[in-house]
Amino acid sequence: MHRVSSRRGAFVSIAILLALISISFTLGAAHVDNVWNVLLHPMRHSDQSGHDIIWNIRFPRIVAALLIGATLGAAGVMAQGACNNPLAEPSILGTSAGAATGVLLGVLVGAVSIGSFGAVVCGALGGFLATMLTFTLASRRSSASSMTLVIVGIAVSAMLAAVVGVATSIASRADARSLSFWNFGSMALVTNKDLIALAVSVVAGLIIAARIAPSLDVLSLGDDSARHRGFDSRIIRFVALGALSLLVGASVSTVGSIAFVGLAAPHIARFLYGPTNRTVLFHGALIGAAIVLAADTAARTVASPNELPIGLLTSLIGAPVLIALVSTRSSVWKIS
Repeated sequence: MHRVSSRRGAFVSIAILLALISISFTLGAAHVDNVWNVLLHPMRHSDQSGHDIIWNIRFPRIVAALLIGATLGAAGVMAQGACNNPLAEPSILGTSAGAATGVLLGVLVGAVSIGSFGAVVCGALGGFLATMLTFTLASRRSSASSMTLVIVGIAVSAMLAAVVGVATSIASRADARSLSFWNFGSMALVTNKDLIALAVSVVAGLIIAARIAPSLDVLSLGDDSARHRGFDSRIIRFVALGALSLLVGASVSTVGSIAFVGLAAPHIARFLYGPTNRTVLFHGALIGAAIVLAADTAARTVASPNELPIGLLTSLIGAPVLIALVSTRSSVWKIS
């Protein structure tokens, strides 16, 4: 199969992202005159309502969508590479449910509020602990095989999801009960101040992911082959799952759970650019950003003035693409 050049693909992805950003700024429930004039002159306030809509509502949503999409795309690469399983994703490993549990506990004890830096920390810690629980339970009797990790991860995820469901059902605090809407994700409450904590967490997670990505290529050959080449598969998995936890924790604590991006984006990147994890990480992040931004733009415009859950739209966008790719080519997973 003829694959796309990585450099050419990067230019195409960036061009698509710029086009989506332009479209997203111009579309919305409220009409804004001279959108580009407001964007190019952020300090002018001749149209105060237009200025507020662009810079206080659409700008943080667009930036958050780009960061969250890149985060989920990279997290999917970490999950699939660490487990050596093309079906692995953050929700299967318990990471997403752990992050939601961490945020919920922080809110219930009054330590954090949704959207704060403390919520990001709680989400990242919850995701990390849940992922490490999955990793530890899967390793108790033998080395953590990819199938064992997935099976244990499903169980851990189901258990934590049940905890979150019960807690949100009986909680009296409005901010705790609002977490139930996070099952499908929403960018509606993102503000400019939320972007700082989100960006710091995302950058840190992406740096760790980029450093460990080449080692994930070795895991694709199997644990025995990795050991014979002088690599410790347990350390590689630990670091990769740590990066996964930080990325997903930041995402879930800010906008909730967004389905399918962490599964679809890496597969699309592998199909186009090959299975090397560092390449897949870079392009998976760009593809994830494009998917989430397109979905969020549709979520706030298709049924305007009502807003659709973004997770439903990411599934509608990603599922047909993934089905087509898997049906067309199933051998893109393995490293040659």
